[in-house]
Amino acid sequence: MPIISTSGLSRTFRTPKGEVHAVRGIDLTVRTGEILGFLGPNGAGKTTTLRMLTTLLPPTGGAATVAGHDLIRDPVGVRRRIGYVAQSGGVDPQETVGSELVLQGRLYGLPRPRARARAEELAEELGLTGLLDRSTAALSGGQRRRLDLALGLTHRPELLFLDEPTTGLDPGSRADLWALVRRLRDEHGTTVVLTTHYLDEADALADRLVVVDQGVVAAEGTPAALKAEHGADTLQDAFLALTGRAPAPADTTPVAV
Repeated sequence: MPIISTSGLSRTFRTPKGEVHAVRGIDLTVRTGEILGFLGPNGAGKTTTLRMLTTLLPPTGGAATVAGHDLIRDPVGVRRRIGYVAQSGGVDPQETVGSELVLQGRLYGLPRPRARARAEELAEELGLTGLLDRSTAALSGGQRRRLDLALGLTHRPELLFLDEPTTGLDPGSRADLWALVRRLRDEHGTTVVLTTHYLDEADALADRLVVVDQGVVAAEGTPAALKAEHGADTLQDAFLALTGRAPAPADTTPVAV
């Protein structure tokens, strides 16, 4: 059974100038245990779709099942089974790494001793052990992304959404995060849905890609299959052939580990 299944998932926004059909009918299947790259140019509907799948935005049409729960009828059930790491993060700069991890555990209903134990487990797994007493404001960019990932994994979700997880990171930090994502899939069976503007990242990391454009799925397949289908040497060339547009430029300012 797929961990995500959507049929005609859509979202229309009403504005003073009329209706905007941001997502026109997404049909999507995500298999359990895969790393899925979810790609699209600006305005394609990618972000809106991700917000719907993570229950941050209600659909205006269609149907979806996420992690065994109906997206529309049981959004709370969906939230209990998924993790979400936003591009901007959400830590309190006045708190320490340890206190943020413990608080996240408490928010998921863990007793305080268990929340502390889970914080230590996550710190060890993600290379944060020596940083538990450090203020989050003093973390480097790579350390902050590892903390964001730890917060998203507190309740051991079977499905993890990562929104632009490596934007602004230096090459070493990006490689470390790629390794962490692969380990989640290989050792824990976690399904990962990844959005990124770095097409080399999607090519290297994703088992399969879904490209959305103009509010619908324009193509899907493995990176190798999509390149072969369009006679492209790179995923960038295949993306241009599919959409006629390059992906939006990512913030390439490197942030050290």
